Amino acid sequence: QVQLVESGGGLVEAGGSLRLSCAVSGTIFNINVMGWYRQAPGLQRELVAHISSGGRTNYADSVKGRFTISRGNAKNTVYLQMNSLKPEDTAVYYCHVVHFNMDYWGKGTLVTVSS
Repeated sequence: QVQLVESGGGLVEAGGSLRLSCAVSGTIFNINVMGWYRQAPGLQRELVAHISSGGRTNYADSVKGRFTISRGNAKNTVYLQMNSLKPEDTAVYYCHVVHFNMDYWGKGTLVTVSS
């Protein structure tokens, strides 16, 4: 069983920064991909960024240049540094990992950006 716990969400003014963290625990052998998705009210869940086990990253166009995804030294943590936040970044952010071709999700952390 793999568990994901996010932290770091909160309320921030436009232009501010937040750093999200996700800790993965359980029986872990090889996490292929770690990433972040978000879901705003009334919208579908969308990819924000992901990082492969080899360190390759991919970002949604809407966050390129503002957000940075990284993995911790222990490889079972993933971070999302969010700078220059905009009101449209307001959403619940979900941590996601692929482990042995299975998808695992955290419960989400709310990010609210005020204008």
